[in-house]
Amino acid sequence: MLSFFTKKSPIQKLEKELNHLLEEAFKLSSINRKKSDEKIYEAEQIAIKLQALRKAEI
Repeated sequence: MLSFFTKKSPIQKLEKELNHLLEEAFKLSSINRKKSDEKIYEAEQIAIKLQALRKAEI
């Protein structure tokens, strides 16, 4: 019930941002391929950061 008061971990924040960018890239893929590729590149950079955080967490 009070989940909106809890802080999200950096991993959760990056996962949310990654999913958002991938959804946006999918929507743009049929409209503007260049912008879609840019969003995919941004998502890949976040995925690299996410992997580094997960590796450091272990």
